[in-house]
Amino acid sequence: MGHHHSHSHGHHHHHAPTHFDRAFAIGVGLNLVFVVIEFGFGIAAGSLALLSDAWHNLSDVLGLLLAWGALALSRRLPTIHHTYGLRRSTILAALANAALLLIAIGGIAWEAIQRLFNPDDVPGLTLVIVAGIGILINGLTAWLFARGSHEDLNIRGAFLHMVADALISLGVVVAGLLLMFTGWTWLDPLVSLVIVLVIGWGTWGLARDSVDLALDGVPASVDPVAVRNYLNKLPGVREVHDLHIWALSTTEPALTVHLVVEQHIEGDALLAQVRTHLHDTFGIEHVTIQLEMGNPNYPCQHCPDEVRPSPIVHKIGV
Repeated sequence: MGHHHSHSHGHHHHHAPTHFDRAFAIGVGLNLVFVVIEFGFGIAAGSLALLSDAWHNLSDVLGLLLAWGALALSRRLPTIHHTYGLRRSTILAALANAALLLIAIGGIAWEAIQRLFNPDDVPGLTLVIVAGIGILINGLTAWLFARGSHEDLNIRGAFLHMVADALISLGVVVAGLLLMFTGWTWLDPLVSLVIVLVIGWGTWGLARDSVDLALDGVPASVDPVAVRNYLNKLPGVREVHDLHIWALSTTEPALTVHLVVEQHIEGDALLAQVRTHLHDTFGIEHVTIQLEMGNPNYPCQHCPDEVRPSPIVHKIGV
């Protein structure tokens, strides 16, 4: 048997369903309306807090558009120059959204610290009304993305943006109500700092996972030790090497591996068995397997795993 390759793309890709297109359209539309409302009230009330939050919400619209655009790009068919298509754009969008969130909460924290020492005299009732609208809009948008936030890092980025805004609005409502009854102007920036810590915790996880996937790390949904153990225990498989697991997109793990097998192994049957198990058990969508006979006269340049392959030099003449 010669060297045997198998390429499997799977038949049940976990692409983000098309209903997320509707979620993005609704989310962008509602948030743009809210930005206009917030700017209007901020100018009318002379509230720096409302105007600052309006700019922050405008950045969240950018985050939603970024995630939506990546989702659309990920569905494009492969080309001769982009042989996997543009699926990785969802990873880049998740990374960009994490960066946007970290920058945004950094800005909020800085402003809150400034206002803590120099509190503004802000109208409590106006804060409560506008922030109450914000809770409804951002809460609804977050709910639209909640279902996909555990499976798709790109959707999680959009979800976290909306949850962050809903929490900020909730904090503003609480601060506004307390301000109306106590007159304590330092409550607003103090609540903002607490919310920054909460959002920062979730955003750090998004940033860590996004960077991991961007650097071809094994997706969190796949246990690489379990995958290797499964391959090692296959009947007729003598050795497993050059095993790589990474993400083609935020929802599609991929795997390549070399298996050294016994002479009597029926290659196609083994490949079909392995492909099905990797897909059904580990959710690995794109599988490429190379079967080798282990002939010492033709050693694999990628074995063992710890050694980088040396360039293959082709001799011309004798």
